[in-house]
Amino acid sequence: MSAPRLTSDLWVHAHLRLCAVNNVPAVVVRRGDATAGSILIKVNWLDGRATVLSPSTGLDGERVWLRLTGEEPKPETEADAMIAKQVSRDPDLWVVEMEDREGRHLLTEPVR
Repeated sequence: MSAPRLTSDLWVHAHLRLCAVNNVPAVVVRRGDATAGSILIKVNWLDGRATVLSPSTGLDGERVWLRLTGEEPKPETEADAMIAKQVSRDPDLWVVEMEDREGRHLLTEPVR
């Protein structure tokens, strides 16, 4: 039996608060389904590059985050195109954009 999961809107609002506490600007760019919408995080490095993170489930059943843009940040236009493609497939998707010159995402789960 798996542990109960937070609703998407609660998770997003908690992450926005974590960002605020750490002085990392973050906004909801797109609201998805409040209960079970998936979440993408765009980390804008403020130098024309961005990283896009998407949740997944690891082999042990725990939540992990995948770098859709790969190990290195991509040009922001490429990141935005990736997000647009995901949104076209999933109308319930949330998109949170953070701005951090160091590329911090502040996620507590593993990022791969």
